[in-house]
Amino acid sequence: MSDTGWVETRLASWRGVWLAATLAALGGVVDVSSGVAAPPAGEQGLRVRPLSRPRQPVPVRQVALQAKGVSDLPANGLLPQFLGAARNNHSSDTGLAGTWPEGGPKYVTKLSGLGVGFSCFSIAGGVLYTAGNLEDREYVLAMNLADGQIAWKYDLSRAYKNSFGDGPRSTPTIDGERLYAVSATGDLVCLMRADGKEVWRHNIVENYKSKIPNWGICESVLIDGDRLICTPGGSEATMVALDKLTGKEVWRSKSDKGDRPGYSSILPIDVSGQRQYVQFTAQGVLGFLASDGTYLWRDESSANGTANCSAPVYADGMVFTSSGYGKGASMVEVTREGDTAKAKHGYHIGEMKNHHGGLVLHEGHVYGSSDSGGFSCINLKSGKKLWNDRSVGKGSVTFADGKLLLRDESAGKVALIKATPEKYEELGRLEQPDRSGSKAWTYPVVYAGRLFLRDQDDLHVYDLR
Repeated sequence: MSDTGWVETRLASWRGVWLAATLAALGGVVDVSSGVAAPPAGEQGLRVRPLSRPRQPVPVRQVALQAKGVSDLPANGLLPQFLGAARNNHSSDTGLAGTWPEGGPKYVTKLSGLGVGFSCFSIAGGVLYTAGNLEDREYVLAMNLADGQIAWKYDLSRAYKNSFGDGPRSTPTIDGERLYAVSATGDLVCLMRADGKEVWRHNIVENYKSKIPNWGICESVLIDGDRLICTPGGSEATMVALDKLTGKEVWRSKSDKGDRPGYSSILPIDVSGQRQYVQFTAQGVLGFLASDGTYLWRDESSANGTANCSAPVYADGMVFTSSGYGKGASMVEVTREGDTAKAKHGYHIGEMKNHHGGLVLHEGHVYGSSDSGGFSCINLKSGKKLWNDRSVGKGSVTFADGKLLLRDESAGKVALIKATPEKYEELGRLEQPDRSGSKAWTYPVVYAGRLFLRDQDDLHVYDLR
């Protein structure tokens, strides 16, 4: 470092100390982050940030009183990633109330401090992990649910801003003592879950010469065994596998068309003992061999030219995907052929044009919203629409204890619906208080008998037992 650079660094540090002291004296939240030198070139083209001067988490002292927290959460409970442990959008909770009273289930509390954004959350024990914009930076955040205090926050990247909604979209992924997160602009990081200390980081957009999608990176990275799997997209690497402990590349795979990234997250599937990774890119649904990344198959019938968002669902050799903008849904039948595989187009339908609210597959039937209006049930094997209802409106969905929870994107209302192909049967409704002016795009989450609804900076919690 030059003498000038050293002086500038020291001045920045002294200014930070002075600001911290001033804020502390005023009873504010102290937040001082150190700068980090640009990473040198790593192995196989990856620029992995060295551990000599890692960007450190920011311990946070909450001065303002919070509302009461969420008590008696299981000490060993785990919601490790977006869409749940199996990435099937199913909660493992049972014993939930079969119906809701008028006005909805018991309201527990509202916790604040998550920042601006649409990221969902992972939970371990009583700690919730998510991401949000705080002023001009995007942070990974850890919140103690017992008291609503922010335990630590990690400065991940510049704040992502977009006319359709600011802030991060991706959800952090838990793997043992570590936490993995990617920003809306491609900064990928591995942190120690207990304190937010950085282990490694690099930028998948820069490293693989990709481009940030129009509405930011939305993918939540997959941890599978000793690897992290993600989708930079573009001519250099459609999908990559990294060593989860070091961030070093294990394999990279390119599709035949150099697919750009979509807004979906990878679904791991098993086809006659062969593990594959299925991803909905900007141009189609693709399958890759998990062991070495071999590109296997593609189907473009459900892809629109604007934004493919909802993750695929899978059962019994059938992959179902759906997108909006007038496109609809498709099913492909995937079969193993020795060390490779092929996909046969099953059908395409126009009844379910799912924009970005996700899908639920339960006992051979797919449930989801449609741009054309209503919430539908589709038979996976035949593609036949069994019912459709306006419900609370277009929104995001999840499954828990034999029931569906549909969250309206506009008013934030939530409907409890029986998961049955027989008919639309609503079992209750709630109207979230203190709605922000933003869309309610964050998926509803059911964990430990509670319903968690993020509305930008706020987290609303209900008791479903």
